[in-house]
Amino acid sequence: MASNDLVFLSVARQAELIRSRAVSPRELVAAYLARIERYDGVLRAYITVCAEQAMTEAVQAERDIAAGNYRGPLHGIPFGVKDQLCTRGIRTTVGSKIMADHVPDYDATVVTRLIRAGAILIGKENLHEFGKGGTNYFPYGQPRNPWDPSRNPGSSSSGSGIAPAAGLCSGSLGEDTGGSVRGPAAACGVVGLRPTFGRVSRHGGMMYGWTADTIGPITRTVEDNALFLGAIAGHDENDALSSPRPVPDYVSSLKNGIRGVRLAVVTEMARPEGVHPEVRAAFETALAALKELGAQVSEVTLPWARHAIPLNMMTSDADVASMFLPLLRARRLWNRMRAA
Repeated sequence: MASNDLVFLSVARQAELIRSRAVSPRELVAAYLARIERYDGVLRAYITVCAEQAMTEAVQAERDIAAGNYRGPLHGIPFGVKDQLCTRGIRTTVGSKIMADHVPDYDATVVTRLIRAGAILIGKENLHEFGKGGTNYFPYGQPRNPWDPSRNPGSSSSGSGIAPAAGLCSGSLGEDTGGSVRGPAAACGVVGLRPTFGRVSRHGGMMYGWTADTIGPITRTVEDNALFLGAIAGHDENDALSSPRPVPDYVSSLKNGIRGVRLAVVTEMARPEGVHPEVRAAFETALAALKELGAQVSEVTLPWARHAIPLNMMTSDADVASMFLPLLRARRLWNRMRAA
């Protein structure tokens, strides 16, 4: 199989090929690394590429599978994570020069869980500084939309949307406070999910808004998203706000379809003034498709929803300021000393 065909297959299909040993994890990792080498100088999806470590782990995954120790559909699958999630022995910059030399001595829970499932970390992905959104200067390179490099790839989890869309990994993890997973997914033409708060542990995430942040998967298909979510979801004793509820089989539930599912369209959020006509048309087309598939779609009004964005910014800015207060104070003092 040509490498360009292989890298754009769904995770589910890649897993079938790996399990049957028609494709090796080493081949898959090598194909992604080759594309990163070729295209990431322009797209800037990654801040750090873990090429040597990824190949070593791919070789080990190949040996384990050959020995009959297949762990499941993520075994041998290369993934990237937003460089806001801690990785042991690999720098975690949060997209800031201030954190350029920050190397954690532990993995975020979501990274641990993917590695436990046999997935292979291929790199740390570019983002808006501190996951804040609205960054104009990117110290590790300007992330670009893979469909048109002159256009925006979306909000804070930029690299996490670019990488699966451009065939630079099988799937990614991003972080979403007010759209940072959903925005890049929409802009790059892939699938992004903001899970229910507490469904996924945030332990090891250097969060912008601790009381609102979630970690979610970005993949090329819905089924792949379900595979990733199933691996990372669940209670974590290191995150007191994580849910104790059991994790369902998300992949199997896809077979049930959406007939009878009730969906609400919030008027104040779905039909604001100033929406581009093409965006509105795409939204209406999506609603029509959902109805045709059997969903019950109704419109509701939530007058306070129009204030959601400023309220989110107000609470999240307070969160991030409290988290980085020691750092901010130290930098302010250092800058004053330089000025003197």
